[in-house]
Amino acid sequence: MSTIGIPGLILILILALVLFGPKKLPELGRAVGHTLKEFKNATRSLTSDDDDDDEAKRKEQAKDATVAKTAVITEKDAFDREKIEREIRERLERERIEKEIREKMELERSAMEKEQQKA
Repeated sequence: MSTIGIPGLILILILALVLFGPKKLPELGRAVGHTLKEFKNATRSLTSDDDDDDEAKRKEQAKDATVAKTAVITEKDAFDREKIEREIRERLERERIEKEIREKMELERSAMEKEQQKA
């Protein structure tokens, strides 16, 4: 068998240009590329028919693992949310009590000032 080589390839390209014209060459190239792509996909699907069942099982197991991780994260988030809500409630209660204490102290001060003024 002989190889084409660079001079032979140039001759083929010139003949294609003369035969099909400069407007048709890009369309012809796209058609050849599309045909090769379809052929490659067809051969790949024939060889991977046996692997599809195993791959589907692996994908399902990975999905189940992801769901389990999400459930764990969700439970942890719920626990964290409850903890934060509890802290907020405690802080609000503390602020309410402090406000009441300040009001009582203010009332006592004003009462003491009134007594001092009377005396």
